[in-house]
Amino acid sequence: MSLHVESIGVGPDLVMLHGWAMHSGVWRDVRDDLAQHFRLHLVDLPGHGFSSGFGPGFIPARVSGLQGGALKHIVDMIAGVLPANCIVCGWSLGGQIAIELALREPLRVKEIALISTTPCFVKCKDPHESSQHDWDGGMDAATLQLFTQNLKRDYRTTMKRFLTLQVSGGSDTRVLAQLRKNLLERGDPDTTALEAGLQVLLSSDLREKIKNINQRVLIFHGENDAITHPDAARWMHQQLRNSELIMLPNCGHVPFLSYPDQFADSLVRLSRLGN
Repeated sequence: MSLHVESIGVGPDLVMLHGWAMHSGVWRDVRDDLAQHFRLHLVDLPGHGFSSGFGPGFIPARVSGLQGGALKHIVDMIAGVLPANCIVCGWSLGGQIAIELALREPLRVKEIALISTTPCFVKCKDPHESSQHDWDGGMDAATLQLFTQNLKRDYRTTMKRFLTLQVSGGSDTRVLAQLRKNLLERGDPDTTALEAGLQVLLSSDLREKIKNINQRVLIFHGENDAITHPDAARWMHQQLRNSELIMLPNCGHVPFLSYPDQFADSLVRLSRLGN
């Protein structure tokens, strides 16, 4: 399979990873501003946008049982197009990929930016029946499982509901219109890729790993995010010794569209601090 990567601009390498069910066109409103400061690499995740799918032999449910699961499979592919000495910026699911890349490729990834990201998407209880490791900063697993079922029945209606959830809590109605416009302009994502992404959302838990990140980290999050709870961003900031947390008021799951200027300025500052 091949990944579609659009590279524009001049400057330090900045790899942009979108979220589940979207494509790299979601960065359109910030790309020209960022391209004045960076060499941008806009990646379509496997099976999304112009990237090809996983292939006929890939079965998400089967891969989820392997070590690292579907997330490792996706990270392997992204690592193959990663430039040296780069910043990786990931939104939502893309943020989990950025975390894995920072841990796996510390000599190639010099900083990361986590946009509306959580180390664990679903609520879970401590398996040892202690409340110490309960995780309330996620969605109910049943909600994500319902998305999986509904995707197979009516993809477009399900995605419209998902987009509405992304802007829930935000004060900028313009963002929903932008997301709806972007969603289908590169065609429907591959259904296998969508299922693989949902497997990541349902099963990945990076809480134990995240404390091992040594790179500088920007955490950019909406105060009213209904998909990745703001408490997850605050928790990561506490765990990451070299991190900056920017919490945006009256903002949902898409802060780079709600606060585009502040988003670009924050990435430029992250790059300069790393030099």
